Amino acid sequence: MKRDQGLQQVKQTRLIAIARGVKPEQMVDAAEALLQGGVTVLEVTLNTPDALLMIQDLQQQLGDKMYIGAGTVLDPDDAQAAMRAGASFLVTPNTDEDVIRYAAREGVPIFPGAMTPTEIVRAWKAGATAIKIFPSSGLGLPYIQELMGPLNQIPMIAVGGINENNVGEYLNAGCYAVGVGGSLIHLKEIDNGNYTWLTEKASRLTRQIQAAVNVVNGERSE
Repeated sequence: MKRDQGLQQVKQTRLIAIARGVKPEQMVDAAEALLQGGVTVLEVTLNTPDALLMIQDLQQQLGDKMYIGAGTVLDPDDAQAAMRAGASFLVTPNTDEDVIRYAAREGVPIFPGAMTPTEIVRAWKAGATAIKIFPSSGLGLPYIQELMGPLNQIPMIAVGGINENNVGEYLNAGCYAVGVGGSLIHLKEIDNGNYTWLTEKASRLTRQIQAAVNVVNGERSE
């Protein structure tokens, strides 16, 4: 899948749900709960035990409904293992041009992490599909707004500290999408078997995202 196709998958909801620390026996139920709440893009981080097996299971059971990828990809070996497991896209926490170029050669969308303008541009030129601005919570919204001035032609995904209360601010600032982890895929609620909580949380988040996208589109059409 090429760069534009990967962006189109994310564009459906402007949201990547990030699963970290979910147990293998919980993952499909959690994914189905998220899907009911409108989430269609799911990243399983490779530092989660049995992550590769979970990616395989998700692809087999929900691959026709969800866009399943691997996160916390640290090197080309991680990338290759994730792709063998069936990952449709890759996410890194850092800017590693070897990983980016490898994914680009293989035709797999990749969203590498970057912080500085230099890292963002280097990652983009290396073949990134979009850039993960990480950690967004530490950098803050004003920083991202300043990035959008000279770099608004590069799709950026804000990750870190995003929730239904502030997601609109990041999208209104120009972010292409957001990544949300623990505040959405809450491990305690999953351990308690409360998958309805995930669905309700996802529904609130996707509603806020759609409202923000409508505002942005309205402003751009004027």
